[in-house]
Amino acid sequence: MNDHARIKVLLADDHPHGREGMREIVGADAAFEIVGEAAGGEQAVMLAAELAPDLVLMDINMPGMSGLEATQIIKAFDPRIKIIMVTVSDDITDLFESIKRGAQGYLLKNLSPSSWLEYLRAVTLDEAPLSKELAFRMLQEFNGAGGQPKLKQTLAAGRLDAQGTAEQFHTALTQREREVLEQVASGSSNRQIAETFGLSEHTVKNHLKNILQKLHLENRVQLTRYALEKGLVKE
Repeated sequence: MNDHARIKVLLADDHPHGREGMREIVGADAAFEIVGEAAGGEQAVMLAAELAPDLVLMDINMPGMSGLEATQIIKAFDPRIKIIMVTVSDDITDLFESIKRGAQGYLLKNLSPSSWLEYLRAVTLDEAPLSKELAFRMLQEFNGAGGQPKLKQTLAAGRLDAQGTAEQFHTALTQREREVLEQVASGSSNRQIAETFGLSEHTVKNHLKNILQKLHLENRVQLTRYALEKGLVKE
């Protein structure tokens, strides 16, 4: 990535130490340029409108306007801005609520800096898979592991609005596209999917593009949510 294509990043966290931690990680990679910092949701919204960043790292829990509320507002006035929720919690309900509000990704604060940078780069290139660990948790919750999973309660409450039916899904996608979707929902990267099916990464990207268009979705995380809601992914 050259100097003319640096990724403009806005940091949003109500804790100074939280912003400092994000600043140290992101600032260590020349591909990113930190253009602003917000101490709350309202300030994040104002700075996003003023600075037009490429990427926002948004703490999910902030007093006043939460990160979730700020994300929804920012995506409403500038869908181009990519937002990654940052949190100490791997609560599956938080993940789905983040995606519902328009976030493109979800990062845990306890991940290593190298994992952060790898994920941030992937998100900006629209190639970020869910981690295998998080994908497995999603499958467990969806399949009812552990008593009364929060995801099933969320679905029952109607907070996740799935479109279409499983039958429509099977009609819309080819067999290969369904296979690719299953791999994406399991946390596989484009390279891993290409190796699994003996395809080029370019072909895998084309399949993903077609899948997104057919299902009227925007990114890999939404694809995973869709597959889980429809029961199209096996553990």
